[in-house]
Amino acid sequence: MHIEVKNLEKRFGAFQAVNQASFQIKAGHLVGLLGPSGGGKTSILRMLAGLEKPDAGEIYFNGKLANSLSVQERGIGFVFQNYALFKHMTVFDNIAYGLKVKKTRPAVIKERVHNLINIMGLEGTENKFPDQLSGGQRQRVAFARALAPEPKLLLLDEPFAAIDAKIRKELRVWLRSLINEFGTTTIFVTHDQDEAIEVADEIIIIQKGQVEQQGTPWEIYNQPASAFVASFIGESNKLDAPLSLNGFPELTEYKGLDVQVLIRPEWIEIHSENAPVRTEAGQEGTVRHVHFRGDSWYLEIELLNGIRLFTYQAINQQVYQPGDKVNIFIHRLSVFTPKETRILENRSKVDLMPINL
Repeated sequence: MHIEVKNLEKRFGAFQAVNQASFQIKAGHLVGLLGPSGGGKTSILRMLAGLEKPDAGEIYFNGKLANSLSVQERGIGFVFQNYALFKHMTVFDNIAYGLKVKKTRPAVIKERVHNLINIMGLEGTENKFPDQLSGGQRQRVAFARALAPEPKLLLLDEPFAAIDAKIRKELRVWLRSLINEFGTTTIFVTHDQDEAIEVADEIIIIQKGQVEQQGTPWEIYNQPASAFVASFIGESNKLDAPLSLNGFPELTEYKGLDVQVLIRPEWIEIHSENAPVRTEAGQEGTVRHVHFRGDSWYLEIELLNGIRLFTYQAINQQVYQPGDKVNIFIHRLSVFTPKETRILENRSKVDLMPINL
């Protein structure tokens, strides 16, 4: 199902939950609605499902206006954050519920439910009740129940929020494979950027009820449309004032303007104090903090001008200690003003050995 949302609005009393939100989603895509809590993500999801009525705007399913359609007429499967399984029903009956409501023939129900049980890896749980299952199993039952009536659109509200971190990572991979197999257009709400980046075909960043940016995870990470997007997706060094950094003469153009500079940690290359890095291209500094992260070292470095930057160092590279003098080379940075977004490359980069970023 192809989805198009135009100028969607929703208020709850004096609170503007959704404000002129517009976006399109291609059929068969898995799309994440990502943003801070209270940003309007779940309100958009509930309006798509027909559980909330928009105050303004249009929702189109495959080119047809859907605003007036009932929940049942929309052909949507919904997985709630708390699973919302029927506690008095077995796994089989929970999954079969939507098919029974549609008055599907018993033989078809049996075949469809058993097929979903096998796909979901729930063999042996058919006669168990929800309170006899693990969190991961209950989540799979919720997915199976939503998929059983063969919905045209699957909506997931924080689908893994109630599951511990280890199982959540496993279920992300499982969800991606599941959607690839079924080909169902799917929208999921999350505030977990790692989850969205790992799972989604596209991400829609929502803030204060508005769409900040829509694109692939790669596009949003590497070409953020705003300082908010850049700081929300991934990690960044955030510098609020115009700076003087070697290799970036363009920064002088922003003197007196409202500007933010963001530097991704992977854009910072570290060298020991005596390494052959041209001083006009790099920055001298001192390592202030070092923390072991399992697969890397986290380093905080103070430059001579007092600016502090953090970056990461692979564990198989030179290990620095607090107090070590270093030279760093900043490959690129992002500059954000109210009127423009620019990515600046270090002017001296062409004279250095290439690095894979």
